[in-house]
Amino acid sequence: MKRFFAFFTVFSILVPFAFSVPLESLVSPAHAAQLQRHDNARITETQLKNPAPKLMPNNSALRQLAAGNISAINPSMMVETLYLYSKPEHLHTSESLWDEDQKVKVFNQIIAVSTLEGIQYYSLSRGSMRTFYEYSSIIDGPVSKNPVPDPVYSQIPATLTLFARQKDLTFGDNIYRYDFVTTREAVFFTQENITALTYGFIPVIGKGNLRSVMAIFDCGDSFLVYTISMAKALSVPGMGDRVSGSFSNRADAVLTWFKTMLDSGL
Repeated sequence: MKRFFAFFTVFSILVPFAFSVPLESLVSPAHAAQLQRHDNARITETQLKNPAPKLMPNNSALRQLAAGNISAINPSMMVETLYLYSKPEHLHTSESLWDEDQKVKVFNQIIAVSTLEGIQYYSLSRGSMRTFYEYSSIIDGPVSKNPVPDPVYSQIPATLTLFARQKDLTFGDNIYRYDFVTTREAVFFTQENITALTYGFIPVIGKGNLRSVMAIFDCGDSFLVYTISMAKALSVPGMGDRVSGSFSNRADAVLTWFKTMLDSGL
């Protein structure tokens, strides 16, 4: 992971301009057609038992980043989503240039961790909507845990690491690490749990065994958002389907949050 970030630090300095890429070069023709069928379309894949990516866009940097996280934890469950966000018409760009102002706005929106507080997801166990994060804040470090405001950048850093404290009504009060990387055609971020997650009093995911990767590609008239969330859950009878179902709905809630942020900021 350190070599990955070092590579992109150098790469971003050498290549300062960001380029949009055609949707058809990132996903299969079938997936492109399905995503373009209506605005804000999404495709989701949930897997248990020896999961492997099925929806991942054709991008070598993303594949390297995802592969590193997969090999690190050997996940027992995986949720992938492809999501196509249609930009307002005045923000459409040519196929060669990703407007820098757009990129800065998108970056500042995805690092605004405090705005995740209060978002809702559909709880399978309760059969109704439920608050995802009761509390969400950037902190000054995983030990001191003092809350600090969401950072705002006028220029995107090549790499950035943030720590957050997030109180999840399902998995408790935990610390997460967020790593952000930008390249000429995409913005990537990863999430990793620094503390173990529990379900009630039952430990279900050990420290470092929950990983999520989000990739945002500019496609001219739209953003392609790909998310992959994976976990190595402890073997607890009857918990596998419950945890995987919760992860799928929670991943959907994060995408809804991201769409709302784009709607309000672009």
